[in-house]
Amino acid sequence: MNRIKNIFENLNQNNKKALGIFLTAGDPDFETSIRIFEELPNNGVDFIEIGMPFSDPMADGPAIQLSSQRALKSGMSLEKCLDLVKKFREKNNHTPIILMGYFNPIYKYGKEKFVNKAIKFGVDGLIIVDLPPEEDDELYNYSEEQNLSFIRLITPTTKEERLAKILKNATGFVYYVSITGITGTQTPNHDEVSINIKKIKSFTKLPTVIGFGIRSPEQAYSMASISDGIVVGSAVVDLIKSSSDNNQSKEFIVKTCMEFISKISDKLKHN
Repeated sequence: MNRIKNIFENLNQNNKKALGIFLTAGDPDFETSIRIFEELPNNGVDFIEIGMPFSDPMADGPAIQLSSQRALKSGMSLEKCLDLVKKFREKNNHTPIILMGYFNPIYKYGKEKFVNKAIKFGVDGLIIVDLPPEEDDELYNYSEEQNLSFIRLITPTTKEERLAKILKNATGFVYYVSITGITGTQTPNHDEVSINIKKIKSFTKLPTVIGFGIRSPEQAYSMASISDGIVVGSAVVDLIKSSSDNNQSKEFIVKTCMEFISKISDKLKHN
């Protein structure tokens, strides 16, 4: 069963755009994290990107970096990240899950061991932000052999000749980074993003989603209007941080996140 393909086909047939949410596994702790993930599909989320906590997340902005620190401090590890997916799948077998992160923890864990366990526990795709096409053959080939999608990142600075190379073996969907620099620190420009999305579409028939810098229902709607879907991350992570800093209950943290996400979903699905 290809959950990623199914969700985008179903949404396309109904002229709807996909909503993805990125959150770091184990932020602020395992129990709260799994409760948030379990509630996402009930609040209009079509696919979930789970960040694998890492001590040196160089492509991430302050919000995501701090979420990794909180997760690691609470005892999160790559093994526990996979356990979180396994627990999620006990209640949900239809929402696509993509693990997003850096290569170092996977290398230390063991590439084949990681891929095998990820598939066994119900992961549908990988986004490895620091692994360029020239260096990913071993992990890419093994992942694809096991039907684990290897999703590519495209940035505003990607040249056409490189774009063709990156997209040649892309599967699942294409993730377009709408801003230059680190996550959560700028706002995407609609016209510039639209031009680059059209360029990507000339190289691939895969769905293209836009992430980085989307912090409001209005921005989500704007970006979704020129793509197949959007991903919101830092804005939700900030809600977790502020609630945690104020010693709010797990119930309050979950409720606050879902209220915000529902506003995003309502804007996408009912306009």
